[in-house]
This record gives sequence, structure tokens and C-alpha cells, in this order.
Amino acid sequence: MKELSIDVKHIATLTGHSGCIYAMDKGFSEKTIFTGGSDRYIALWNLETLQAEKFSAALPAAIYAICHIPEKNILLAGTTTGAIHILDLNKKEEIKILQHHRGPVFDIQYSLKTNCFYTVGGDGNFAVCSLDTLSLLKMKNLSYDKARSIAFNNATSEIAVALGDSNVLIFDLLTLEHKKDFIAHQLGKKFVGANIVRYSPDGKFLLTGGRDAHLNIWSVENYELIKSIPAHNWAIYDIVFSPDATLFATASRDKTVKIWDAKTYQVLKRITKLNFEAHTHSVNKLIWSTYRNYLVSVGDDKMVMIREVNRK
Repeated sequence: MKELSIDVKHIATLTGHSGCIYAMDKGFSEKTIFTGGSDRYIALWNLETLQAEKFSAALPAAIYAICHIPEKNILLAGTTTGAIHILDLNKKEEIKILQHHRGPVFDIQYSLKTNCFYTVGGDGNFAVCSLDTLSLLKMKNLSYDKARSIAFNNATSEIAVALGDSNVLIFDLLTLEHKKDFIAHQLGKKFVGANIVRYSPDGKFLLTGGRDAHLNIWSVENYELIKSIPAHNWAIYDIVFSPDATLFATASRDKTVKIWDAKTYQVLKRITKLNFEAHTHSVNKLIWSTYRNYLVSVGDDKMVMIREVNRK
């Protein structure tokens, strides 16, 4: 199998946040992104003008998760206090605060298939809320440890949840029936946290990243481990696929972003301070936009970094 060859060009480093950036989601179009973090502000950036837009929202606590729901024109923000702030983007005002988590909200995802949004937090709870009423429908306690990440597989109608106790749990998307659980990450005999779950766009594989710095590839057919790669030097915090699904990128506490061939799982590019303008601290979140194939990363250094990725 021929390995892909790519070219990565640094486009811009955007500044404006005064604290670590933990959260990011797509904005009003593919040309914009929302970011949020420890400075308690949500900012909107334009990938075309490479400037901040005239939008900001101030919250009472640090922001760990952002979820933009364009179909409802609302923005959800999860904070360190366990609150989920719901902002109406038409009215430009907060319309509701949900407080069903007792620990930080680490991830928020939504599904039009179920007309619900889903949250996980530091209390180990997994919550389901209605997109119509914006209220809690169901809550499950999954772990004595943190619940960190949510992923949907629309091909199989499944939800995967990554837990700080090393487990990944699989549920039926429509019924929430428990289908499978497995230990995803461990160092020797010690179990370590699973930080991120991400299904491949074709729905055939589940990728997980953990505190053991390993990238693990699982077959969705039976959730058996296909490959375990010592991908980084420290914990992996995010995984994102390119718009054409031929590549994916990983972000790590080790300050690096790596770009991989989605078929061979070979590293094609290491983005570090040695060879690029790169992050000086932990890289926390990634977005791969269809706009000019820009790969956007944010981290503890308060920076928003934009790179263009092209096949050679």
C-alpha cells in the first residue's frame, strides 16, 4: 500500500485568550471557529481574515467544552463547576443553565437522529438532554472516575464513552442499552484513563487515545484491538479526521500534533518546535476544517494555530 505524502504549511498563530484554551468547535460556517478556556471567555475566529470576529461571551467559570448546534442556533458551554450554559446565538444572550453534573463538564455532543445532546463530566456521569426542551432526560453513572469523551457511530447507531478508569463503554444510540465495555488503555498491569474516543468516518473503526500516550485502533465489528501505537510521549487529548477521511491528527500533552495516514496508521508529519512554529505547552483540541483543509489546534499556551495540509 503506497504511503501518502503531505505538505504542512503554517498559516497563522492567533492570540487573544489570556488563559489556557481547552475547548473548540466549528462556528457559523466552515470559515469560523469558537474557542474557550480558563479565561472564561468564548471567542469567535475567522479562518479567512485570520482575525477575531465581533463576538464574545463571558462565563462565570473556566470552559472545558463547547458545542455549537447550528440547526438550533444555540451554543452550549460546559464549565469546571459542572454547569452547562446555553446561549441563543440569534438573541445573543444566555437562555438557560443546566446544573446536573457535580464535576467539570468534559465533553458535549449532539445527535439530530435522537434530537438530543449528551454530556459527560468529572462526576463519572453521562447525561442525555432534549434539544427541544433543553432539559435533562436521563442520567447514568458510568464510573467512580471521570467520564471524558463521547463519540457517535451513525453507521451502527452506537455511542462510545471514554472513562478515566481506563474503560470505554458502548451504548445503543436509540435505546441507550449497554452493548459492550472494554479496558482501552493500560501501562503494564496498571489501568490508565481513556481520554478521547473517535469513530472513523466510515464507522468501521474506533480510535482511542489515553494517558498511556498510546493510540489504539479497535474493530467496531467486535471491538477487538487491531493495533496499539506508542504515538506520543504524554497523554493524547484529541483525535480528528481530515474532511476526505484519508488522514487523521492527534494532539497531546507532549506539545505536539501528529498527522497520520488513516489506512496504514503511519505518521506522516510531526509538528513540534523543532521543525515548525508549534505549541509550547499541552495541545488540547483540534478541528480539521473543510475551508482550505485547515487544521486548527489550541493549547495551554493560549494560542490558536492554523495550518494548511495538502497532499503532495
